[in-house]
Amino acid sequence: MRVLTRFVLAATDARQFPLAGLPEIAFLGRSNVGKSSVINSLVGNRVARTSSTPGRTRSINFFELRWAGNPRPELIFTDLPGYGYARVSREISEGWSGFVEPYLRERPCLALSLVLVDVNVPPQQSDKQLVEFLQPLGRQFLIVATKSDRLSGNQLQSSLQTLQDEYGGARVLPYSARSGSGREELWKEIRWAAESNRQLRRA
Repeated sequence: MRVLTRFVLAATDARQFPLAGLPEIAFLGRSNVGKSSVINSLVGNRVARTSSTPGRTRSINFFELRWAGNPRPELIFTDLPGYGYARVSREISEGWSGFVEPYLRERPCLALSLVLVDVNVPPQQSDKQLVEFLQPLGRQFLIVATKSDRLSGNQLQSSLQTLQDEYGGARVLPYSARSGSGREELWKEIRWAAESNRQLRRA
């Protein structure tokens, strides 16, 4: 089904967040891990800006999604600032306490946090710190191993196992924005989490 996407706003302060409503799917990861490319491949359109320069996203960008033929939006995708790149990490990390941490801690409609990691590089300490931040919050999260098309079958399986071991047995889904591999599986995870969030908030 075709996905129609609309940019809503960019927030650099918790006071700028839109009113909580639709289930939200957060995209997190190190600078240049491919967050914007994954978002664009999921919706089939270049709504999130991609850049070869790490650290370009300095705000939480909110995107509204609806299915073609349905007049009402169904979901919100949120593209969060990258981290871990030396030239911008201090500036971004200093801003996290003002709007990223409150978003991850308190946002009632946050249904799923997608932690994007590059499957081609060894596990990174900054990614592990993010996972360790999310776990005690009880937040639903999934590790998405990006750029999986760059590895062969055995190499990919070995890297996926390494990631799973590093992150305490957390679920790891391989994904390629270039080939579309993993797209259907990731959409299933997103839809399940969104529906669970709706039911939880109705209760």
